[in-house]
Amino acid sequence: MAGGNKVYTLAEVSAHSDRKDCWLLIDGKVYDVTKFLEDHPGGDEVLLAATGKDASNDFEDVGHSSTARAMMDEFYVGDIDSASIPTKRVYTPPKQPYYNQDKTTDFIIKILQFLVPLLILGLAFGVRFYTKTSTA
Repeated sequence: MAGGNKVYTLAEVSAHSDRKDCWLLIDGKVYDVTKFLEDHPGGDEVLLAATGKDASNDFEDVGHSSTARAMMDEFYVGDIDSASIPTKRVYTPPKQPYYNQDKTTDFIIKILQFLVPLLILGLAFGVRFYTKTSTA
């Protein structure tokens, strides 16, 4: 294994992304976890899914024990060139046309003010018509 203090680019680390050669980037450090794949409690798929990117958040989200953190030293192969990691972009939602909700609700209320009395009137006529007994 390569000694510590070697600096790798993200592209170099990303090239090691299969079961025979698996490297992870966690907190700016590069780890060769190939020998640990079979022993990882979460399974090898978890580690393989974290290759090719900064896996720091994935690692922290799981809540690893202090023992697990201590084990990382034996897999350390070097550091990452921070310039090779793409900067995080702030999400900006697409611009949407202006939509005035107040006008829409006013429009619906005006329609309902017209239709509801008509429906009540129609219902009254219907009840009167069908309940009227014919006297002949």
